Amino acid sequence: MNVLISGASGMVGTALCEALKAQNHTVTRLTRGTPGPSEVTWDPLAGKLDPDALTGIEAVVHLAGENIADRWTDAKKKAIRESRTLGTKTLCDALLKMPAPPKVFVSASAIGFYGNRGDELLTEFSPVGNGFLPDVCREWEAASVPLEKSGVRTVRFRIGVILSAEGGALAKMLLPFKLCVGGVIGDGKQYMSWIALDDVVGAILFALNNPNLSGPVNLVARNAVTNHDFTKALGKVLSRPTILPMPASAARLVFGEMANDLLLGSTRVKPERLTQAGYDYKHPTLEDALKAAIGLGPVK
Repeated sequence: MNVLISGASGMVGTALCEALKAQNHTVTRLTRGTPGPSEVTWDPLAGKLDPDALTGIEAVVHLAGENIADRWTDAKKKAIRESRTLGTKTLCDALLKMPAPPKVFVSASAIGFYGNRGDELLTEFSPVGNGFLPDVCREWEAASVPLEKSGVRTVRFRIGVILSAEGGALAKMLLPFKLCVGGVIGDGKQYMSWIALDDVVGAILFALNNPNLSGPVNLVARNAVTNHDFTKALGKVLSRPTILPMPASAARLVFGEMANDLLLGSTRVKPERLTQAGYDYKHPTLEDALKAAIGLGPVK
């Protein structure tokens, strides 16, 4: 297929492009700069994307969005929301204007959709939560509904904590843990719904080729773990002690509002629809996923 990708230069996008090329697919990237070979320019916030430039596109993977793992100022929250809602709208509006729209649209969303839910086991049928991230995810997903109603098969992956040494939460954790200053955050009882980067890419490829998969799909491993258990597993893999906890008050002082949602919030998610569809996980256990992730490259 000729696959259009937004966010192609990010952690997931880079790995996905390599995997698609390895399967002899053609990759076309969306870029906000001057387009090069196999690239199409767009301005997601201004609503600019020429439908004629998308001729021949058969599938779309939409990954673009502002990084959320920074302190949330008002300006940062605005950028997080608009990059997802306006970006998705811009892309879907252009796809709707194509004479021959793509067969499938795969869009990133996040388990932030569910919010802080304690030990409640959450499936794709659980209601949206309350707060900033749930509101963003709800609007993010809603922006692709017109495309879905037009008949394009639409998959919305609610992605968990991606394990990779190349970026995301794990990359930030590795150095302090290697220096023996890693530990649980808060009381350690909050659930982390994780997923190996290899399985994020694998599930996207699976979705592109599985005509029966559509709608919201939780993209997490089958066994969510508490922060305490995640910390112990990472310490074991790195052969380091994990004896220096970060109190909740310290996390809030350092990271502000973001700490409540990303570090202290508890989201225990089950990948019900992905499992039912028959996806075969490459790294089904946390220890295996951590070993694979750390083997991807050195800590920077």
